[in-house]
Amino acid sequence: MTDSLSALAYAGARGDHDALSDLIRATQQDVSRFLARLSAPGDIADLTQETYLRAIRALPDFAGRSSVRTWLFAIARRVAADHVRTAVRRPRLTVLPEWRQAADTAGPHARHRFDEYHALTDLLARLDPDRREAFQLTQVAGLSYAEAADACGCPIGTIRSRVARAREDLISAMDNRAPRTAAG
Repeated sequence: MTDSLSALAYAGARGDHDALSDLIRATQQDVSRFLARLSAPGDIADLTQETYLRAIRALPDFAGRSSVRTWLFAIARRVAADHVRTAVRRPRLTVLPEWRQAADTAGPHARHRFDEYHALTDLLARLDPDRREAFQLTQVAGLSYAEAADACGCPIGTIRSRVARAREDLISAMDNRAPRTAAG
């Protein structure tokens, strides 16, 4: 698949609009999923669009030194970082969705999955940002350690270390959340 994505990228750089559309279609879900871990749910669509706008502008310079996915994740990472810097400078008000009402009407099975999702999201959010990013790139987005190192701009050993420490942190956090039973 990597070779076909590279072929689409090179064709898109030469002006083939169909290839560019196919490239976006083939990678958009992965880019959105990656950005979902770095940003608020309401920002994902805008950040995904900004990622592709930057990627299209940079496409003529794509040299294929890394995979297209890794290249896109590096761009998405910068887009998310720029968004955070902007948000910190200019705080915004937002309306919270009626999530309680949706959870109450979804039934007990959906409510349990909703609770699990938010517990996991909370655990991930508590990780050191570098560890969280390495963990999400390798364990959620499915990048190899080498691809994640390339996307983060650090050595592969650093990624391995961050992922291992993130796992340890998650296990420790889960142990602390588990209900304690009295020895009897």
